[in-house]
Amino acid sequence: MDIASGQQVVFANKVAKGFNTTDVPLEFCLLQGEIAEAFEAWHRGTGTVGEELADVAIYLLGLAEILNVDLQTEIERKIDKNANREYTRSEGGAFVRLSEGES
Repeated sequence: MDIASGQQVVFANKVAKGFNTTDVPLEFCLLQGEIAEAFEAWHRGTGTVGEELADVAIYLLGLAEILNVDLQTEIERKIDKNANREYTRSEGGAFVRLSEGES
């Protein structure tokens, strides 16, 4: 399944189940909760981190569809931008961005 199809499938399921499709702040909060659950699963070693990460992806796909964001295009654009960014290390060892990576 490609990302665009995933967005449509997730949104259709939200509609079919009567889940939220309009309250954007709520969706961001729910996404944050799913990220926390994924971290907790990893931290505790429960063996469910994959399922929890799938929940994160599902909430993200649904939110992207609600916001009419072409997530496939945005991800590809961002990966390219990140690949072209230049960094150096500060004296303290932190990475410092030298360029925005515009291609």
